[in-house]
Amino acid sequence: MNSVHEHDHNCGCGHTRESVDLARRRVLAGVAAASAAGAASIIGNAAGAATDAAKAAYADPENPGLPQIDMTIEPGRTALVVTDPQIDFLSEDGVTWGVVGESVTEQGTVDNIERLFIAAKAAGMPVFISPHYYYPHDHKWNFEGTLEATMHKIGMFDRLGPLNIDNFEGSGADWMPQYKKYIEDGETIVCSPHKVYSPAQNDLNLQLRKRRIDKVILAGMSANLCTQAHLYDLLELGYEVAVVRDATAGAKVPEGDGYLAALINFRMVANGVWWTDDAVTRIGNGA
Repeated sequence: MNSVHEHDHNCGCGHTRESVDLARRRVLAGVAAASAAGAASIIGNAAGAATDAAKAAYADPENPGLPQIDMTIEPGRTALVVTDPQIDFLSEDGVTWGVVGESVTEQGTVDNIERLFIAAKAAGMPVFISPHYYYPHDHKWNFEGTLEATMHKIGMFDRLGPLNIDNFEGSGADWMPQYKKYIEDGETIVCSPHKVYSPAQNDLNLQLRKRRIDKVILAGMSANLCTQAHLYDLLELGYEVAVVRDATAGAKVPEGDGYLAALINFRMVANGVWWTDDAVTRIGNGA
């Protein structure tokens, strides 16, 4: 999929169309180099429930060494927050599919996020989206971390500007098509974009506090990046947060398994770590 931001020698961001295409090819080749056999067996189906193999591979320890904490849903105080439910993360057409596709597929992430939307809407639970957008001026940053540089080079989440939605429809920055009926229903709160990983630079905290929300059910992409950063930031701000473990996913690269890294940290710091089945039941019972 072509980036919304048209990189050329005059755009001022430091990248050309050729460098963007090269970076994309490198990202898309990442899983093929690291785990081609595993990815090939499941890559054709991006939806569906978490596979039995994934449940076994990422099973919770039989004898946990830490206290088992949980969160209860309280109507009027609890909301669903979904990070980056966008094409570039969750679609086979997205620019990161080569590294996140295996995890998205084996966790059933696409369908599980939709199940949470359905449950929350049916229960009348507030839904918040914390999206990720990059504008041309973001490509002029003087320094970046590893993944910031990668996202900019591949044109991830690119838009023409904060006041310009030309070419947004169907771009990598757009919502996954099956989520639009929930996000664009006139009730879902779409926050201003976060820029690196956490909601420190957007208005998610303000929007939650203005509705007296202090409990969050957290899902979305990607597990060890934006989702984990949202978890940490919300915890520091005094929220209770339960993460839905199979409604997120992470990159698998030679440097490591991002999903596993996140899951370990979820277990250590979250107020609850739920499967989607459990979350949907709890949301229905808590309505």
